[in-house]
Amino acid sequence: MKYIGKELDVFEIATNWKGYFGNMFRDYIGGHVAEVGAGSGGTTQFLINAKVSKWVCLEPDKSLSEGILGKLRDLGVEGNVVVLNSKLDCLPDEERYDTIVYIDVIEHIEDDIGELLIAKNRLKVGGSLIILAPAYNYLFTEFDKAIGHYRRYNMRMLKSIVPKEMKLEFVRYLDSVGFFASLANKLLLKSSNPTIKQVKFWDNVLIRISIVMDRVLCYRFGKTIIGVWRK
Repeated sequence: MKYIGKELDVFEIATNWKGYFGNMFRDYIGGHVAEVGAGSGGTTQFLINAKVSKWVCLEPDKSLSEGILGKLRDLGVEGNVVVLNSKLDCLPDEERYDTIVYIDVIEHIEDDIGELLIAKNRLKVGGSLIILAPAYNYLFTEFDKAIGHYRRYNMRMLKSIVPKEMKLEFVRYLDSVGFFASLANKLLLKSSNPTIKQVKFWDNVLIRISIVMDRVLCYRFGKTIIGVWRK
């Protein structure tokens, strides 16, 4: 997986957004957890909870993985957190998890089907697979390409890459207002990298509106897609 450092830095400030989707996953996260592609650890604090016995941050980029524990300590995150400079398929064969999490990661992996097959085999029976990814290929921009995205997903695509033996809990879209902002950017503004000012406006204004509108629209569309499956 390839990351652009500035992308991670800019979106570190999107705390309303992370809190929003974190609440969607809360009931499905617990026990022994693997967060695949944890990046710089900026999302972990919004996902970890009292039901977690051990949280493993897997990050293949050494420069990112080295800073995760320090960041979490500074943020006051408590719990049994382990950071491994590794990928899921490089762990010992006997390792099994109650929850495996992919937050803005699966779109970076060329063989997404193969990756989720590995995840299924690493889950305990009854364990949860959690995915968040950018939605709709027609929103794919040069920014997606620059930060190493292979694709964006709709519901049909996301369901198709998860092993059929997994039981679907839900799939839904989030950030309906951000969807229109992204569409306008692609068609009209054609801006490449988002600025800190733009991310702050999105997180502080548009996300707050999306939290209301997504429910009104029954999560039928949005800039992001999320899903949960059980083994």
